Amino acid sequence: MNAEQETAFKSFLDMWVTGTTAGLRAPLFRRPSEVGLEYEDVFFPSMDGVPIDGWFIPAHSDKLVIHNHFLPGNRYGYPGQLPQFGGLGGFEVNFLPEYKALHDAGYNILCYDIRNFGMSGAGNGDTVGIGLLEYRDVVGSVRYARSRPDTGSMTTFLLSVCLGADSTCVAMARHPEEFEHIKSLILLQPVSGSYIIEEFVKANGIHDGYARFDEELHARTGFRLAEQSPLEYVKSIHIPTLVAQVHHDSMTRPEDVQSIYDAIPVEEKKLVWIEGTTRRFDGYNYFGQHPEVAIEWFESHAA
Repeated sequence: MNAEQETAFKSFLDMWVTGTTAGLRAPLFRRPSEVGLEYEDVFFPSMDGVPIDGWFIPAHSDKLVIHNHFLPGNRYGYPGQLPQFGGLGGFEVNFLPEYKALHDAGYNILCYDIRNFGMSGAGNGDTVGIGLLEYRDVVGSVRYARSRPDTGSMTTFLLSVCLGADSTCVAMARHPEEFEHIKSLILLQPVSGSYIIEEFVKANGIHDGYARFDEELHARTGFRLAEQSPLEYVKSIHIPTLVAQVHHDSMTRPEDVQSIYDAIPVEEKKLVWIEGTTRRFDGYNYFGQHPEVAIEWFESHAA
């Protein structure tokens, strides 16, 4: 590899392993008050005790959405418009319009930072497992919601994004008893690591890049790229599930999400292709721009 390829390779490997860009956690650049939402700072333990920071946004209803974010963002989104975070996306992801629309439609919201992101605690030596470690945070968030007097008996839904989607799939497969009360699920851009890395090394012209990435990932974390996929875990999903994905995402290939969707063993499911862009990060803003898609899905399973 030449120097430019080596720099790109190491930067992407570092991001994949630690969830950071240039060694920095993305800040909580905005808060719900910016869109007129009252909120409560909340703190709870993950399943294995890692301290998790989040927001609870109350609404006058008995419905709750638990939101799980993507890599390398946090509960707010991602400040890709800032120079130090511009290597991925290059523009801002902002979940606040999505939260505002859900709130105004009558949904309480619990959103939080996954371990090693935002303001949550470090876990597993700062290692990101692409769901294989972070599933514990999803379980922790569900347990926390059940423990609160005001949310414990609410009709509950999950909206899980990328890393959060993979983590949710692992959690539901390993601990199905924790999710028996969940009414329906949205998986926004679930992802298999192998597809992302194949496209990255191809785009950057890195010879033998996949094999080298896999070896270095294994040396740093003990994981292989082939393990970092929700494909086997989604086979344990038994609730209505909507999957959404940028159709021509330049960072992966549509057959990945198609195969994940096809493996979900429920009759009541829906696949939404996001058209008109090749930018993966546009997908993370999708429900802020088209909240009716998520709201209609949740409303149809609220009974």
